[in-house]
Amino acid sequence: MKPFRALLIAESANPEWSSVPLIGWSLSTAIASEVNAHIVTQIRNRDAFVRAGLREGIDFTSIDSEAIERPFWKLAGWLRGGNGLGWTTQTALSSLSYPYFEWLVWKQFGARISAGEFGVVHRITPLTPTSPSSLAKRCAKVGVPFVLGPLNGGVPWPKGFDRERRREKEWLSYVRSAYRMLPGIRQTYRCASKVLVGSHFTLGDLPAAFKDKYEYMPENGIDPGRFWREVQRRDDGPLRAAFVGRLVPYKGPDMLLESSLELLRAGALTLDIVGDGPMMPELQAFVQSHRLEQVVKLHGWVPNERVQDILCQCEILAFPSIREFGGGVVLEAMALGVVPVVVDYAGPGELVTSETGFKIPIGTRSEIVQAFERMLAQLASNRSEVHERSVTARACVQQSFVWPAKARRMVEIYEALTGKPCAGLSQQLAEVDAQPMVSHSTTR
Repeated sequence: MKPFRALLIAESANPEWSSVPLIGWSLSTAIASEVNAHIVTQIRNRDAFVRAGLREGIDFTSIDSEAIERPFWKLAGWLRGGNGLGWTTQTALSSLSYPYFEWLVWKQFGARISAGEFGVVHRITPLTPTSPSSLAKRCAKVGVPFVLGPLNGGVPWPKGFDRERRREKEWLSYVRSAYRMLPGIRQTYRCASKVLVGSHFTLGDLPAAFKDKYEYMPENGIDPGRFWREVQRRDDGPLRAAFVGRLVPYKGPDMLLESSLELLRAGALTLDIVGDGPMMPELQAFVQSHRLEQVVKLHGWVPNERVQDILCQCEILAFPSIREFGGGVVLEAMALGVVPVVVDYAGPGELVTSETGFKIPIGTRSEIVQAFERMLAQLASNRSEVHERSVTARACVQQSFVWPAKARRMVEIYEALTGKPCAGLSQQLAEVDAQPMVSHSTTR
């Protein structure tokens, strides 16, 4: 019997980036540490893979799809009208160019998949449920289980935030549901053996006819090697809060400043804002006009490895985002014992419980600002509520949200689909079995 091998498709995977690329990298490499796996990624990630110690042709293969992806990438940048804006436009155009990547994957690996070299094919990224997969049908035809996800997306804009929606240049979000008419969408879910779904919103957005294949699994996770420190308990002095994320309207950094103004003026709260984006000048002007320079620090962009250093100096993560798909920063804070205060909507609302943090009901902008103001005042005067949840939040992440735990669940899924033991195979098998396949190209 041939040893089990998994082919992991992670078009977007990069250890040096954040958001989706970091998720793609983290989950695929975590799985590869549990089973004999080969990762397939896009050529732009090749150098980062090599710098991380992976060997091209043995541990991974890079696919050069730049001939199609680069023009779409440039077009998306022009249509979005700014870095960090118009993500629905970016996702839509990526979904149009992505099929070429999968065509190249099949061209290179199709014969080996058909020959049974791989026991399962798992597409990890893209995370969006709007990208059809031709690999799903091809794998079904040759009898190889195809796993999709975790998928996330489809979170509606909450009522009362049309101004923020326009500032984000989310014009396509008004017609997002049209993706269901894309060729191959229903076929993808019909042919997939298992579909991992990252949020309850996405679960409700997928075709109900295939619900027996769906399994809830939040896509974000924590690398214990990146977030290993622990916040130090404080019983006196001002309450220390942090905000981490892109400075864009839907994440609400302006709402946070407005809601915390009186506490900041009174010296009962300090605020560290980590991140950069188009709202930075607006936030700087607010801080200067209210003379808050001593209690508010705008750090700008900070390397991933330094984020935990700043977070560990704080007690709470104040994060009033009103449309967050995953909420990875919430888990990062919880891993350190920093207690999240979030809006009870989408990703953060699903990750945070009454035992691990505090949730503000979704509402209008003014309602969220007022609710955050009351909550921050309550926590500033009663630190014991923060201390209790700090311990529970950290334990919750260690138990359910570290990447090794997610990888072990993936092994269980592979074994259920194939009826074969999948874990425990050494990397030496990959070296013996793999055929070097090196591709070269310029990077984006």
